[in-house]
Amino acid sequence: MNIGDAATASGVSAKMIRHYEETGLIPKAGRTDAGYRVYSERDVHLLRFIRQARQLGFSMKQIGDLIGLWLDQARSSRKVKQLAQTHIGELDQRIRELQAMKSTLEKLAHDCQGDNRPDCPILDALGAEHGSCGIMQEQAA
Repeated sequence: MNIGDAATASGVSAKMIRHYEETGLIPKAGRTDAGYRVYSERDVHLLRFIRQARQLGFSMKQIGDLIGLWLDQARSSRKVKQLAQTHIGELDQRIRELQAMKSTLEKLAHDCQGDNRPDCPILDALGAEHGSCGIMQEQAA
């Protein structure tokens, strides 16, 4: 199938398929005599794997590692689980950071009168020289 068909079948855009090839995440596609890319069902299956891993928030590096493990029939599931648990820890950290940002923004929004006056604690905090928003302090806690 051509790149458009592979994109439709896998749910990965043609642009991203080309990017994955350029970065070496997937092997270069075969070519017709006219130079058009040709993809097999196996290629589409790999693209679906990548799409699903991206939906779970894995980095490109992690996806490369997962592909290597997926293709290695002699792999240990311990390695796969370890990679997943590491990613869970990274997600937990991102969640904490997002919760701290949300909490700070909620406080700033609460402190803002939201009326016709020009004074605004939100803008004051964003413009403060020493990061008075408190985000970094909350993240460190």
